Amino acid sequence: MKIYIHGAGNIGCYLGGKLAASGNDVTFITRPRIYQELSRYGLELTDYLGGNIKLAPNELKQTTDIKQIIDADVILVCVKSAATEQVAHELKQYLGQKTPLIISFQNGLSNVPILKNILQGQTILEGMVPFNVAAQGHGHYHQGTSGAVSVKQYPTQYLLENTFKKAGFDIVFEDDMLAVQWAKLLLNLNNSINALSKLPLKQQLSIRAYRQCVAIAQQETLDLLDYAQIKTAKLTAIPAHWIPKILSLPNPVFKLLSRKMLEIDPLARSSMQDDLMMGRVTEVDWINGEVVKLAEQCGRRAPINEKLIQLIKQAEKMPKAFLISADALKDQLESVAKTSL
Repeated sequence: MKIYIHGAGNIGCYLGGKLAASGNDVTFITRPRIYQELSRYGLELTDYLGGNIKLAPNELKQTTDIKQIIDADVILVCVKSAATEQVAHELKQYLGQKTPLIISFQNGLSNVPILKNILQGQTILEGMVPFNVAAQGHGHYHQGTSGAVSVKQYPTQYLLENTFKKAGFDIVFEDDMLAVQWAKLLLNLNNSINALSKLPLKQQLSIRAYRQCVAIAQQETLDLLDYAQIKTAKLTAIPAHWIPKILSLPNPVFKLLSRKMLEIDPLARSSMQDDLMMGRVTEVDWINGEVVKLAEQCGRRAPINEKLIQLIKQAEKMPKAFLISADALKDQLESVAKTSL
């Protein structure tokens, strides 16, 4: 299969790099900055278990010209959610009658509906990458947590299953991807808090006040999901409705009950933190914003997630100077919660 990775960021480079290293025909559609970086350094892929894969620049196929996508058998869409509509129109222009398998490995829940609306007649599937990938610079991407890739079930899924397993990925095919996406989004609500903390994930989660902030945002979301009668898949050993309570526990008790949750590589951090510190627009509207959108659909509000969006957008304007402590963030969120009652 000819596989194209559209969006060579953290996830795109990691997925594509491992697929290429296992002998697949992989082409990265890259922005000029990433093109130059990979052309100079190649790819180095490491993980929390000690794995290390290196691909020299001459072992990578990459292009900045989307026209080449016309010979694709599989397209993995890994661009930031803000670019989804533009990418869909580009694909429509150049694919013509070609009908490759298109899988969205993006944050949030809105991307596949956008792709399907513009690319009518194409096979477009929801995908989900549960593990964290952090950019270390110079073409080095590090997987800091575990988990199996999820993809929507489809008739010839065994072909993709064999390809991913050969590359060393665990992969599962789900009937109800909406439940999987909401379960992943619940976990991703930590992204905005991790970005504001400017700390590695493991260090941030060791601070109770930050965990309590995550718990507040998750509980607001769980209440909305219950109201809307939306189920969530079980992605962790701990059921979703228990996680806010466990996050709020004092540090000694939390550490005892959450050893699996804390099996995070010290290098791991959220992609939202990466975007914030690099001066890029974050995906907060496609993570916390999905909660706000669900609240509006239910005729309600999500003031906690609204506040986190507001704080991230303030930080986007001055990422180096924006500072907020764990206690200050917790106080702000609790104040919002009280005033909204």
